Amino acid sequence: MDKIFITRKLPEEIVQPLREKFEVNMWHSEETPMDYEDIKKEAKDVHALWTVLSDKVDRELIESLPNLKIISNLAVGFNNIDVEAAKEKGVMVTNTPGVLTETTADLTFALLLATARRITEAEQDIRAGKWKSWTPMQLTGMDVFGATLGIIGMGRIGEAVARRAKGFNMKVLYHNRTRKLEAEQQNNFTYVELETLLQESDFVVILTPLTPETKRMIGKKELGLMKETSALINVARGGIVDEQSLYDALLNKRIWAAGLDVFETEPVPLDHPLLTLPNVTVLPHIGSASIHTRLAMMQINAKAIENVLEGQEPDNRVV
Repeated sequence: MDKIFITRKLPEEIVQPLREKFEVNMWHSEETPMDYEDIKKEAKDVHALWTVLSDKVDRELIESLPNLKIISNLAVGFNNIDVEAAKEKGVMVTNTPGVLTETTADLTFALLLATARRITEAEQDIRAGKWKSWTPMQLTGMDVFGATLGIIGMGRIGEAVARRAKGFNMKVLYHNRTRKLEAEQQNNFTYVELETLLQESDFVVILTPLTPETKRMIGKKELGLMKETSALINVARGGIVDEQSLYDALLNKRIWAAGLDVFETEPVPLDHPLLTLPNVTVLPHIGSASIHTRLAMMQINAKAIENVLEGQEPDNRVV
């Protein structure tokens, strides 16, 4: 009987159909991640490895699993997996695109609004007893309606965010590896070079995958091109932004604010410099975190594993 190992505790309603066909073992905790060596030990003879985005699945791990047929990742991104090593070993890799598009776009716009209007800062003031009276310039923020939105990475989620921006009468600019001519016409957004996007946008939203080409693509130079009144919103991957340069830009008021759902190291250390700044709105990587969407993502993973172990081609195959 083929064996499956799941690196995080998932709802039994998702796992049970696999138990009826395969031998399934699952990590005991939803909150506590597995150590690298624990994954290697627990998965040593499995045919399918079901991972989450915080799991490091490198060449060493892949080569230590001789029976492995598939790695199914509970995320759209797969930068945590050495896909070239998997390809060389004939191991399929799958992800969960599409199903989380609208949910992640909702979160992206919520984070943009919260950053613009200082929502979390205002709530913290109330809870700390700092709200003594109404004042004319108390917690004043930036207008979203009619502002210019710049999207870096115009994939499914980028297009969904652009559609939401229509309701706020925003001018939408975008930069992408390839132009989306049909989508431009349908949604009335404009392709520009990255420098132009940074210079003209009031809100810069990062939605591009983390690749060797995009790693720290937003650094001191790029932040220096942004308006002093602008905000950077990152819901993609933390490694796309040079966090020290972002801290410096925020501290020295070269840009106005940032909204971050992702960090280069996650969970973010409590002594991270960005957490000391009042003009940074932070979230714990919850872009796709609606109940419906997370369960749908898990079902996609489960189906991919079932297909591969039964000799069928899976959907959402990366390699």
